[in-house]
Amino acid sequence: MVGLSLMPSRMNVSFLQELLNSVAEQGRQLLPRSLGGAGREDDITELATALVSNRGEASGVVIARELLRRYRQVDPKARLDFLHFLARTMQPDPAMVAAAARAFLSGENTGSMVALQRAVESPRLEFFRRLNLAPGATAQIVAMRRDLLNARDPALRVVDSDLQHLLASWFNRGFLVLRRIDWQTPATILDKIIAYEAVHEIQGWDDLRRRLDPADRRCFAYFHPSLVDEPLIFVEVALTEDIPESIGSVLKEAPKDADEEEKPTTAVFYSISNCQEGLRGISFGNFLIKQVVEDLVKEQPSLKTFVTLSPVPNFAAWVRKALAEPASAELVSDAERARLDILSDPHWTESSRVSEALKPVLLRLAAHYFLVAKSTDGRPLDPVARFHLGNGARLERINWLGDTSAKGLSEAHGLMVNYRYEIRDIEKNHEAYANDGTVAASRQVHGLLKRERQRPEARKLLQIAGLRTGRAPEEPRNGD
Repeated sequence: MVGLSLMPSRMNVSFLQELLNSVAEQGRQLLPRSLGGAGREDDITELATALVSNRGEASGVVIARELLRRYRQVDPKARLDFLHFLARTMQPDPAMVAAAARAFLSGENTGSMVALQRAVESPRLEFFRRLNLAPGATAQIVAMRRDLLNARDPALRVVDSDLQHLLASWFNRGFLVLRRIDWQTPATILDKIIAYEAVHEIQGWDDLRRRLDPADRRCFAYFHPSLVDEPLIFVEVALTEDIPESIGSVLKEAPKDADEEEKPTTAVFYSISNCQEGLRGISFGNFLIKQVVEDLVKEQPSLKTFVTLSPVPNFAAWVRKALAEPASAELVSDAERARLDILSDPHWTESSRVSEALKPVLLRLAAHYFLVAKSTDGRPLDPVARFHLGNGARLERINWLGDTSAKGLSEAHGLMVNYRYEIRDIEKNHEAYANDGTVAASRQVHGLLKRERQRPEARKLLQIAGLRTGRAPEEPRNGD
C-alpha cells in the first residue's frame, strides 16, 4: 500500500521504546526528592509545575514519565482535579499580554508581532509538548483528552482547546499511514477492529473473516507512528456490480463459486469507524475516503462508481420531535399520523401490508429531513450527511428497509442512504455546501417531496424542529 514503507517496524519501535524507558529509569536520580518521595503518589500538580519550569531535557523526560504514571494510578476524581488545576493555573500573564499588545499596536519594532504571539500562547501548550517527551506519552495524552471529553465540564474547555490544537498538529495527515487490513493482519489489530466497529457490530471472528477474506471485500485503516498497533479510523469496503439498497446484502458472505472474470464496477463504503475517542473533532475521514478511492482505482481499474451505504442515526428522534409540534398537521395528515403510530410496534416490518402503508410517508419525511430541516448553522441535521456532503458527495438514494436490525429500526425506522462520490462533481458540491449550505441530491431524492408538502408552513415547521435539535458534529462521532 502507498506509504507502507514509512511505517516503522514493530522491532524498531519496540527498541526505541525500550531505549527511552532505560534512559528514563537511569534519569530517576534527576527527579527532585520532594517530587518522588513516599506518600506523594497523588500530588501530580507539583510535577506539572516542575515540568514547565524545568529546562533540562533529561530531567524533563523523567518528570513527564513520572507524572503520567501517577495520573494513570489516581482515581477519576483526582484526575478531574488535576485537569481543573491545568485550566486554573496555566494561563497567559495578563500584564505581559497587555504590554505586548501595546507594543504591537504602537509599531515599536518588527519583533512586536512575535512577542505578542508568545505572550498570548497558553502555557498549557508547552506543558503538553514537554509531557509528550515521555516514552509512550502520545497514547496517554490522547487518553487524557478522552477524560476531558467525558467530564463535559465547561470549565475545562480551555484545556481541551489547547489539547485539540496540539493533537491536530501531531496527527496531521502527513504523519498518517494507510494500511490494508486483511485476514493476515496481526491478531492484536484484528481484535481492535472487532472492538472499534461502531456502525454494524462484528459478531466474532467468523463474521470478521466474512468482511475481510473474500476477494470482493476490503478494509483500510489509518495508523500513526506513535500508536503503531492502534487504528485511528478504518473503513470497510465491498466491491460490487450495483449500488446496494440494504446492509444485509453487503454483509452476507460472497459466493464461493463467483465468476472471477466479472470485474466489479462499484466500491461501496459501508462502515467508517473512528477508533480513538480522545481524537474526537480531528477529522481523518475525508482524507481516508480520498486515499482509498485512489488506491482502489489503481488496483481495480474497472471501478467507476463510489458510494456509501450509510445509516441515518437521528431520523427516528427527529420524526418524534417534528410530530410533537403544534403545527404538525402541516407535515402529515391525520391518516398518515395514524399509520406512523404503528412504528411503536417493534415487529411492524414483519407485515408487508403495514410496511407498504408506511413506506410513502416515511420516505417523504426522510426527504424533508435531509433537504429541508436545518440545524442552527443552516446545515442538515444528520451528522453523517454533514460529513459526506461536506466532502463533496451527493445524496443519491434513500433506501427503504435498508437496515432492519434492532439498531437500524430504533434509530432510523430501517432507512439507509447512499451518498455518491462523483469525481468530477466533488469540488463543485463541496463549494456549494461550504458556502451556501446547498445539499447536492439526486432527482430521485427530490422527487420524494410532494408538491403539497413544500408549502412555506411545512418548511417553517421543519426548520423549527431542526433549531430545537441543535448543531450536529461535522464528522460522525461513532462511525458512518
